[in-house]
Amino acid sequence: MIKGIYTSATGMLPNIKKQELTAHNVANAATPGYKKDSLFTRELSRAEQRQRVTRSDWEQPMSEEIYTDYSAGMFDRTSNPLDLAIDGDGFFTLQLEDGSTAITRNGSFTVNKDGMLAAPGGAIVVSEGGAIEIGNGKVTISQSGEVEVDGSVMGQLTPVTVEDLQQLQKIGRGMFVVPEEVELIPVDYAVIRQGYIESSNVDIVSEMVDMIIAYRSYEANAKSIQSQDDSLEKLFNRVGSRG
Repeated sequence: MIKGIYTSATGMLPNIKKQELTAHNVANAATPGYKKDSLFTRELSRAEQRQRVTRSDWEQPMSEEIYTDYSAGMFDRTSNPLDLAIDGDGFFTLQLEDGSTAITRNGSFTVNKDGMLAAPGGAIVVSEGGAIEIGNGKVTISQSGEVEVDGSVMGQLTPVTVEDLQQLQKIGRGMFVVPEEVELIPVDYAVIRQGYIESSNVDIVSEMVDMIIAYRSYEANAKSIQSQDDSLEKLFNRVGSRG
């Protein structure tokens, strides 16, 4: 019975994490460029048995790994000249306040107090030539990413990516910090759509279904533990009374 309790408890833990991730995804469903997180759970028994056989199958732990789904969301037309979406691969490049580099698919940009093109939260949008000065001028951005202000070219937006997207560190508002040792790579195909923003790739209906499934699984394991605990209590009482 101890084996059964352990197995049920092990099955409950991933469902707790799944609920947390699902709630976070739902909370960010309206965040432009947000990429949903999912949970990958696998048994470590095979990997550990290659090294040594010291445990029974029921004692093998479960490994929980969070991964981000970088698939594109739908495009919403806003007609705002500072709203940009990338049709294809890649991300916009940003410079954070501490000087570190971040990338994002959230193209809901604004002009900051210094007249520079900026992302939500204050990060500066970086072109091939550095920050892009917009001021109060009329902004036109071509599909190739060339930024014109009142007819003058002020910068070139070039979507970039990294070799392994799972190395990125999510920091909110649809932004990802790029580790210093990771190189930014220009993408092969990308078209800039001015006047559009990319919505999150969260499917609310699917997330709610996943949340219900995770809850039911958690509940079933909890009831299993309770049932086995009751059986153990009866067993101990019977043995104790005979003693």
